Amino acid sequence: MNKSLAKIYKPGVVKFALNSWPPFWGAGIKILSISEDFRQVNMKLKLRWWNKNANRTQYGGSIFSLTDPTYSLMLMGILGERYYVWDKEASINFIKPGQSDLYAEFSVTDDQLQSILSQTAEGEKCFPEFIIYVKDKDGNVVSEVQRKLYVRKKPQFREEEQKQTA
Repeated sequence: MNKSLAKIYKPGVVKFALNSWPPFWGAGIKILSISEDFRQVNMKLKLRWWNKNANRTQYGGSIFSLTDPTYSLMLMGILGERYYVWDKEASINFIKPGQSDLYAEFSVTDDQLQSILSQTAEGEKCFPEFIIYVKDKDGNVVSEVQRKLYVRKKPQFREEEQKQTA
């Protein structure tokens, strides 16, 4: 994230921007809430006629898209402009068909955040992993998505840290 974006990167702005973003809107994805500290996000995938598969259930690509940028965007909000944060890899396990609107809850715990901060303190790369359980309207798990991210301090902040410790 650059300095200009960091100034306006607030939960309400991010929620509005992503809910207006054509890939989310077209897929039926909606951010329901983002906590003020970016540590909690709740999302919904609406079942629409155009995102149903041949079996008339949620299209798997839409389920996968529901989880796509969320943890990266959360960590960008938490860590700010000093860090690079990217999605690195992901996998999905389809457990049962999604026959209704679907929901996903994302959270970054204190332990996860402290682990990321300690692993990246000296400029090292960190690859935190998160599991998301996508659920139907009755709370039944429809899919399990594993996301691995890449997190690292930007070079100028690595150098700054090295100067301070020297």
